[in-house]
Amino acid sequence: MSKEFSVFTLGDALITFDPSETGPLRYVPSFTRRVGGAELNFAIGCARLGLHIKWASRLGGDEFARVIYNFARGEGVDMTNVEFVEGYPSSLNFKEIREDGTGKTFYYRYNSPILTMVPEDIKEEMLEGIDLIHLTGVFLAINPKNLEITKRVLEIAREKDITVSFDPNIRLKLWTLEQAKAAYQEIFPFVDILLTGLDEIEMIIGDTSPKALENCAKHYEIQQLVVKDGVNGAKVLYDKTWYAKEAFSIKPIDTVGAGDGFDAGYIYSVLNGFSPGRALEFANAVGALVTTVSGDNEGLPYLEEVQALIGNEKVIER
Repeated sequence: MSKEFSVFTLGDALITFDPSETGPLRYVPSFTRRVGGAELNFAIGCARLGLHIKWASRLGGDEFARVIYNFARGEGVDMTNVEFVEGYPSSLNFKEIREDGTGKTFYYRYNSPILTMVPEDIKEEMLEGIDLIHLTGVFLAINPKNLEITKRVLEIAREKDITVSFDPNIRLKLWTLEQAKAAYQEIFPFVDILLTGLDEIEMIIGDTSPKALENCAKHYEIQQLVVKDGVNGAKVLYDKTWYAKEAFSIKPIDTVGAGDGFDAGYIYSVLNGFSPGRALEFANAVGALVTTVSGDNEGLPYLEEVQALIGNEKVIER
C-alpha cells in the first residue's frame, strides 16, 4: 500500500453565489449557493486525489459557516484547526457572468472571521507529520497582518524541513500590485515550488522570457518554477531544465477553480515522485476536468477520473 502523504494549507473560505442568469447583477433575480475559496478548493482537490489534507481557518458564527464546515468535512478535509468565531459573518462573493462568458466577482469580506487569526495561533504541533505546506496570495491579500501569520508557518516549515509550495493567486480587488510584490519578496525565499499563472509572473517580475524566469528562480532558490498558461498548457523549470506539456482539448464550461485544481494535481504528483513531464500532464488533466463543471470546486476530480483522461484507465459508464 502506498504512503498517504499529508498536506497543510491555510486560508479563508467563502459562500459563493452563482447567478441564475447572465448579465449585470442588478437584473439577476436569483442565485445558486456554493462553497468556495482558493485554499479550500485546493484542499478539496487534494482530498479527492487521496491525500490527507489539513486546512487551518476561522469560520463565522452563522449558518453559512456551518454550510462551509459540513461541506469541507464531508469531502474528507481535516478540520482540526478550523474554529468558529462568534460575531463575525461568513465571507461572501457574488459572480456576474456576461453573455460572452466573461464576468466579474464582487467580494463581501469585510470583518471576515479569518481576521481573528494571529501568528500565535500557529503551533508547531499543527505541522507534525506534514509532508508539504501549500499557501496562496489570497490569504495574504485579505489583511496586512496575515503576512506575519504566513511567515510564522514558513519559519516552522524551515525548522522541520517541510516542502513549501506557493501560488501568488493575485487578487487586485483585495490589494494593490505594489503590496502584493512587497509581500512576495518576503515569501519567495521560503518557497520550494512556485505555481504561478503566466500573467501573474509577468506582473510580479515584469518579464516572461525564459531567462527572466530562470533568474527569478535562481535568485530566490526556487526548486520548481511552474508556469500555468491555460489552454496553452503549462511548463516547469526544474534542475535548470524546462519541461512543457500541452493542455487537454476539452470544452470548458466554467474556468473558476481550475488553477486550484492544477495546484492540487501538481502537488499530488510531486509527493508521489512523478517526473516533471508526468507531473505537468497530471496537473493539466485535473485543471481541465475542473472546467467541465460549473462551480468553484464541483468539478475537482477523483484519482480514477484523472487517470481515465490521461489514458491510464477506462471509466465504465453503464
